[in-house]
Amino acid sequence: MFRTARRQPTGLLLRRFISSGALDSTNQSHTLPPQPSPPVSSTKPRSKLRPRKAAMSLTPTAISQLRRLLSEPDPKLIRVGVKNRGCSGLAYHLEYVQKAGPFDEAVEQDGVKVLIDSKALFSIIGSEMDWVEDKLNRRFVFRNPNIKEQCGCGESFMV
Repeated sequence: MFRTARRQPTGLLLRRFISSGALDSTNQSHTLPPQPSPPVSSTKPRSKLRPRKAAMSLTPTAISQLRRLLSEPDPKLIRVGVKNRGCSGLAYHLEYVQKAGPFDEAVEQDGVKVLIDSKALFSIIGSEMDWVEDKLNRRFVFRNPNIKEQCGCGESFMV
């Protein structure tokens, strides 16, 4: 039957080797080199964060209309989202909210803050929000570069 040697920790073996006298302190060739001390403070300078581009841009007319809407006696926030509706599948939806949701994206431009619903962010990203008034109606219009299909009336879209 084979007998296996017990393995001892490296530090214990080194101490036994040194205490046995195998290393002579006068012979400099057998001494271990001094270990470098760890740096006291190894903090690297943090990289600066680049400013992100806003998820949606607002035109000056949209900003002035949003200011009018938000200057009501009971100030609220406006959240932009999308709903499943219309011929092409999705339609923009604006609503008043008391506070931002946990994952809502905030877009602030010229002192006006608009929230984007987290579920609608991929459909809205890169869009421009504008306020348009003509003879028949007044409404917010979204110019979205991600639209692949749009219905004839322009109310619903698909990305």
